[in-house]
Amino acid sequence: MDAYFYIILVVGLVSTFLCVGAGILKKAPNDATILSVAAVELSLLVYLVGSIIRVASGERMAGEPWEFWGYLVTALMLPLGAVYWAILERTRWSNFVLAAVGVTALVMAARMNQIWY
Repeated sequence: MDAYFYIILVVGLVSTFLCVGAGILKKAPNDATILSVAAVELSLLVYLVGSIIRVASGERMAGEPWEFWGYLVTALMLPLGAVYWAILERTRWSNFVLAAVGVTALVMAARMNQIWY
């Protein structure tokens, strides 16, 4: 496991717990929950830039590159879709959609790490 995975682990879990807590408390999506998902997106963007630098410097993946990049692009789209959903439907249930982003990003980062190493 590399530092990128651990960053997404921490940010993703914090975001998930924050969003689940807001959903349990029956609150609509707010700045805290949306910004926590934005932090997940930012950590994924850091992963993207780091991966581009690693490939450009000659580092090779153990698995298929198309699979790695597919996971990364998909993971990058998830927070955007969830925030769009939360803005359109401002109910407590949107917080649970936002909560799914952190866990999903974490699982996808773990899979990307397996592909890389």
